[in-house]
Amino acid sequence: MRKLVFRITLFLTLACMFFVNISVWAQDESVAPGINEEFKERPEKWIEFFHFSSSDPQQQKEILDTLKLKPGMDIADVGAGSGVHVFLFAEKVLPDGKVYAVDIIQEFLDHIKAEGKEKGIKNIQCVMGSDTSCNLAPSSVDVVFTCDTYHHFEYPDAMLASINNALRPGGRLAIIDFRKQADRSSDWVMSHVRANRQQVIREMTAAGFELEREPDLLERNYFLIFRKQ
Repeated sequence: MRKLVFRITLFLTLACMFFVNISVWAQDESVAPGINEEFKERPEKWIEFFHFSSSDPQQQKEILDTLKLKPGMDIADVGAGSGVHVFLFAEKVLPDGKVYAVDIIQEFLDHIKAEGKEKGIKNIQCVMGSDTSCNLAPSSVDVVFTCDTYHHFEYPDAMLASINNALRPGGRLAIIDFRKQADRSSDWVMSHVRANRQQVIREMTAAGFELEREPDLLERNYFLIFRKQ
C-alpha cells in the first residue's frame, strides 16, 4: 500500500512539474516574433512617420484632456516613438511632474533627448525598455500611456506585470490601439495586429487592471483607460 501511495505521489509530482515547465516555456515564447525588427532597421524613417501620423493638434488636445493630467503627476509613455505625446505631457505636469519616455529603440530615445534639449524641456527622462519590461522603478508613476504600442508587446504578460509594478496604488493605464474588426479594418490591421479590443480587455483584467472608461474619440482606434486594482 505504501509503495502504491509513493508511486501515485511521485506520478502527480512529476506531472505537476511537467505542466509547470510547459507553462513557463509558453510564457517565454513571443506572441509576435519579429514585429519590432522594422523599427530597428530604419529608425529614422519611423521618427518622421510618427511625427506625420500624429500631426492633428485637435486630436492630441482631446487625448491630453481625456487623460486629466495635473501638475506634479508622473507619467510614462511606453513606446514613446518620436516623442509626440511626451512633449505634450511634459508641459501639462509642470512644474514638479516628470515624464518617462520609454522605448526599446535607442535612436528614438536619442531623438527625444535631443529635441527636449533644443526646446529647453527638463522634466523628461528617457528610459531604455526591453521586450519584457518598461524598466521603471516600483510605484514611480501615476499614469502609463501607450499609443499604437500594445500590439507590439512581444511578451504582454511580462510587460503588463512590469507596468503594474511601476504604477502607484490606483494608478491608470491608458491604451490606444487599432480597432481589429473584419467589417471595418484594413487588411494590414487584420494581419498585423495580434489582439482585438475584447482580447486586450481580457488580458488587462488577468493582469490586475479594471476597465474604468472608454472615451469615444478616435475613428480607427479604441481608447481604453484602466485602473490598477
